[in-house]
Amino acid sequence: MVEATGSVRDYVRNSVSSNTKRAYQSDLKHFANWGGTIPATDVVVAEYLAAHAHTLSVATLTRRLASISKAHSAKGLISPTKAELVKSTLRGIKRAHTTSQRTARPLLIKDLIQITQLLGDGMKDTRDRAMLLIGFAGGFRRSELVSINCNDIEAVRQGIIVYIRRSKTDQDGEGRTIGIPHGRSRCCPVSALTEWLTCSGIESGPVFRPVDRHGKICNQRLSGEAVALVVKERVETIGLNQQEFSGHSLRAGLATSAATAGVSLWKIRQQTGHASDAMLSRYIRDGELFVDNAAGVLL
Repeated sequence: MVEATGSVRDYVRNSVSSNTKRAYQSDLKHFANWGGTIPATDVVVAEYLAAHAHTLSVATLTRRLASISKAHSAKGLISPTKAELVKSTLRGIKRAHTTSQRTARPLLIKDLIQITQLLGDGMKDTRDRAMLLIGFAGGFRRSELVSINCNDIEAVRQGIIVYIRRSKTDQDGEGRTIGIPHGRSRCCPVSALTEWLTCSGIESGPVFRPVDRHGKICNQRLSGEAVALVVKERVETIGLNQQEFSGHSLRAGLATSAATAGVSLWKIRQQTGHASDAMLSRYIRDGELFVDNAAGVLL
């Protein structure tokens, strides 16, 4: 068997993102701690699934299977995860344990407007206003939102163009551009961003950064977890249950609000960068529940 050269191995290692590598390592470590080995038999993998059916979600078990399969493929081995015994075990777990998927509640445009109107002129409020409006208008994932640098933003007549260099569904780093137009109300995302950059004096590097209780801006980039905390903190100011919201609520809110307003599916996808129509279907269904509602016409 011919050994791959060092350069080939380097390219293979770079074929997946660092986040994906960490996920593989974590999954395989869990499998090994339970007693699994690579290579594994279909019986062992099925037993592993059954042993964790009550403690891990179906989504997590499915990801663990993908990691086990990847580990076998990397060694040129046939993956036991393709065996009917493993597939049947997973189907049985899905039937027995799957419940309705709990997703973050969308932050709808009417609620976002109410939140931004309550924000003051302090440094943290100014940052949060810009972050919430840009995150919503761009339909960004929280990781995409905090990854934006000053040189990723281009001012144009219609608003701004934001360049996202890498995202969850763009592991090859091809990047994509998102247009964010000037708003027609006081809640203009472009104006909010301009105000934040002007007040903070940020001219290069990360756009969204931590602000301490004294209003001092830190040099490092804001974390994705911090976006979720800001969303939770701000929804509570208008009487909403913060436990129902997350950093994903901004992205979900744009998709749902746009569907309610009658925006076409492909235009929503163009903004959010969803990989498929199926990924958007939940928000479209929720957004269209009362559009031309049959009961509404009759009652």
